[in-house]
Amino acid sequence: MAADPPSFASRDPLSPQFWDERFATSFTPWDRGGVPQALRDFVAASPRPLTALIPGCGSAYELVHLCQAGWEATAIDFAPQAVARATALAGQWGERVREADFFAWQPDRPLDFIYECAFLCALPPGMRPRVAARWAELLAPGGRLGGFFFFDQTVKGPPFGIERGELEVLLAPYFDLVENAEVGDSIPIFAGKERWMLWQRRP
Repeated sequence: MAADPPSFASRDPLSPQFWDERFATSFTPWDRGGVPQALRDFVAASPRPLTALIPGCGSAYELVHLCQAGWEATAIDFAPQAVARATALAGQWGERVREADFFAWQPDRPLDFIYECAFLCALPPGMRPRVAARWAELLAPGGRLGGFFFFDQTVKGPPFGIERGELEVLLAPYFDLVENAEVGDSIPIFAGKERWMLWQRRP
């Protein structure tokens, strides 16, 4: 039988304290522990290095992979404990990890790629329109939003699941879906409930 989760003081996922407590106690069931195969394949197929952002980066395993491929990648999180962990894991790329609020952070230039991995589902459903609009604002025309989207009817979270139709309505004003694939290496919390998707920013 799985152990009961620790008792936490913060219950608000919009607060950095919520995530700090969980990283401090290593209660991170959403942590994939490495770089998913779909992202590896996407990076390998890219004709050139891209300017990329990993929002809500958590441990940011993917940052090292992107940087080693020559990408100009930045990982951000608003929780200091997450930033500290990601910075330590990133080694020589640690300076690419920043403590920042996704809704306030500004890149030096428009982004080619935003990586979605347990960020949208970490936030309460009421935040989704703001997230989608911000994705669109940060990406250059033709840029891509890609990653893992969690489909479920969960009422409590995080993670907060979304219906496929709801996601399409959310992104339709800004993006076209260009790739949609099954995920073969999901971790238990997302198994059977996520898809790898690429969405292209409209001009």
